[in-house]
Amino acid sequence: MSGLAERDLDPEEIEEDAFASSTQTSTLTWINWFTSLPGHDYFCEVHEDFIEDDFNLTGLQSMVPFWKEALEMVLDVEPEEDSSKIPDVSIVESSAELLYGLVHQRFIVTKAGLASMVEKYEQGHFGACPRVFCHSTHVLPCGRADMPGIDTVKLYCPNCGDIYSPPSSKYASVDGAFFGNTFAPLFFQTYPELLSAPFYAPTASSSTPTPTTDRRISPSPSPGGQTVGGETITNPNPHGGQKAALGRVYVPRIYGFKVSERARSGPRMKWLRERPERAEELDLVDHKGRWKDGSTGNGAAGTDDEVVKEIKKGSLFDDEDEPEDDEEEEEEEEEAQQTVSHSEVSQVKGTTAVPGRR
Repeated sequence: MSGLAERDLDPEEIEEDAFASSTQTSTLTWINWFTSLPGHDYFCEVHEDFIEDDFNLTGLQSMVPFWKEALEMVLDVEPEEDSSKIPDVSIVESSAELLYGLVHQRFIVTKAGLASMVEKYEQGHFGACPRVFCHSTHVLPCGRADMPGIDTVKLYCPNCGDIYSPPSSKYASVDGAFFGNTFAPLFFQTYPELLSAPFYAPTASSSTPTPTTDRRISPSPSPGGQTVGGETITNPNPHGGQKAALGRVYVPRIYGFKVSERARSGPRMKWLRERPERAEELDLVDHKGRWKDGSTGNGAAGTDDEVVKEIKKGSLFDDEDEPEDDEEEEEEEEEAQQTVSHSEVSQVKGTTAVPGRR
C-alpha cells in the first residue's frame, strides 16, 4: 500500500499531468470559447480556413467596427506591440461577436456548414416544436432578416411550417441575422429526407382511417413512445420530403360539438394546417388551391364536411360574403327605397290638398 501511495505521489507524473492540463487549456480557441457560452449552443464552429479567406469576408468590413482588432481576436492572433491604438477590450469583444455571427451566417449555407448543422439537428440540439400535434418534431434556428439588429433568432418547424420563439430567455441576445432567412429552406432542400411530405397519411388508429396499401412505411422507434418528426416513407415526389407529415389539426369543441368557424371563438385559418391525405390529391387542385372541374376528393385530413364543401365550391377564404347574405341585403335596400318613395308620395299629396280647400 505504501508503494502505491508513493507511486501516486510521484513528482514526475504530477508534472506530466500538469503539462497535459496546460496544453488542453492552451488549445482552447476563441471560437471554442464563444460557442460554449450559455445561449450560444445554436452556433456551430466555423473553420478558421473559412474566416482567413478574404473572399468570404467581402462586405463585412464596413459593418463591423474595429475590423482589424476583431478579426485578430476571432483568429487568436496576437495584437501589435503598439497598445495605445487598441481600444477597450469590451468593445473589441462585441465587434468580434458581430463579426463571427455574420461569418457564421455565410458558413452554414456552405457544404461544410450544412454538414455541421445537420449533426446538431439530428441530435436535437435546437429543441423541438412547441405545437402539440407536431409531436416534438426537431426545429431549426432561423432569422427573419439578414441584417443585424432587426430581430432575434427564431425556430422553424418543418412539419407545421411555422416559426416560434426559443423557449428560454438566454437566446434573447442572439441576433437572427447570425443564421439568416436562407439557411432553413436551403437546409431542407439539401436534406429532403428530413422534411415532411406534403400529404398526410393517417394511421389505422386515427379517427379517419384510409387504406395505405400503396405506401411503404417503415416505423422508426423514438424515445417516449411517440414518433418524432413522422415515420420514414417512400415519397413519390423526390423533392417533397421522406418523413410522413403529422397532419392532425386541433378542432375546438363545446360539450362535444364543434365550434363553427363563423363564431367569434371559432378556429381561424385552419386550412393552413391541413394536408391532403394522398399525394394524388395534389393534382386535383389548381394553382389557387381550388378543386378542378369534374374532380372529386376527400379533402384534407381533419376537416369536416362543411369545410370540404366550401373547398369544392372554390371558396377557401371568407373575404366575400355568401350569396344569401347579398340577397337579404338587396331586399332590405329595396324595402327601404319603397318606404322612402311612399313617404314622398304622401308629402306630395298633402301639399296639393291645401290649395284645393281654398
